Amino acid sequence: MAENNSDDAQEKTEEPTQRRIDKAKEDGQILTSKEVFVFANISMGLLVMLLTISYGGSGLSSWSTLFRLDTVDKLDDLIASKLMDSLWLLFQSSMLVGVPIVIVNLLTQAAVGGLNFAPKAMKFKGNRINPISGLKRMFSMKALVELGKSILKVVLLFGIATAIMFQIMPGVLNFPSLTLPKMLEVMRYVIPLLIGALLVVLAIIAAIDYFWQRHTHIKQLRMSRQDLKDEYKQTEGSPEVKAKIRRMQAETASRGAQQREALDDVANATAVITNPTHFAVALKYEVGDQAAPVILAMGRGIIAQQIIERAETAQVSVFRSPILARALYFTGDIGAEISQSLYNAVAVVLAYLYRLEKGEALQLPDVDVPEDMQFNEFGKLLSEDT
Repeated sequence: MAENNSDDAQEKTEEPTQRRIDKAKEDGQILTSKEVFVFANISMGLLVMLLTISYGGSGLSSWSTLFRLDTVDKLDDLIASKLMDSLWLLFQSSMLVGVPIVIVNLLTQAAVGGLNFAPKAMKFKGNRINPISGLKRMFSMKALVELGKSILKVVLLFGIATAIMFQIMPGVLNFPSLTLPKMLEVMRYVIPLLIGALLVVLAIIAAIDYFWQRHTHIKQLRMSRQDLKDEYKQTEGSPEVKAKIRRMQAETASRGAQQREALDDVANATAVITNPTHFAVALKYEVGDQAAPVILAMGRGIIAQQIIERAETAQVSVFRSPILARALYFTGDIGAEISQSLYNAVAVVLAYLYRLEKGEALQLPDVDVPEDMQFNEFGKLLSEDT
């Protein structure tokens, strides 16, 4: 029973996910059809040939000038000139044929399976030159299918050509007795008929190959149930990780709610230490009643701005010290005493504010925060950044 469940899990019956399709594209595994390309290239080649015959008079005239020699030209100059002219005409001819072929190939691939650039597919793989792997590929099902398609193509083309030849045989047999205009008339009928039949056969083969390649491509991308489970774990995470994330989110939400509730206590604070706007910590300390300053409220961002605004409204002293504000924020909790390592730094600030309220003219004090309490805005020790 367990073996049957294992087989069901490993059997690839599930449709591929978008992540599986994207990964296959990265590996260069996309839908394509060789026969569709054959049909598209031959069609474009015939179209270019037709246009060349119809509008190629000037081109033939240009080629003919290569074989005309002017006696007044010097031989050395004549050779160089004819060479450059021939190279230029050769380039024009190559572009005339090459550019449409390149464009039609790009459009064909875009229509069949989409354009894709996969550097991984260009990496060297040892099995490509392994003779054993080569023999396996030669006698694989894919190779047999390709052989079958080739045989089908030959049979269809030969059959259509034979049928057409039997149809036009009486006219061909009378060729010797026909005048030149009559011969050309027969050829104008026979050649388009052969070309049309060729294109029809190639179109049928291309359609068959496209649907077969599409079926094979989807089959190769199919996934087993175990594959789906593994992918889900990779993308969504295991249940343990998801539970941890939910717990952290709940803790963050709870802390945010606690910070908002503590805003009402800012009016009772002795002082507010700010960053000046990113962090704010409201402290309360009463000499003789408390062993150490207590954090009444703290927050960052919008909460910090609200703490500062409420402190100013309640005429609570605000002291700007980024390094101390971050130290209090990352090491303290609302309703708890500050860290013992920050006693001296906070004492200096409170003494300064107390004397300032008495009307003394003072310079800003140097706030000495221990090195192991100095954080950046992300909560990482500054000593670890260097």
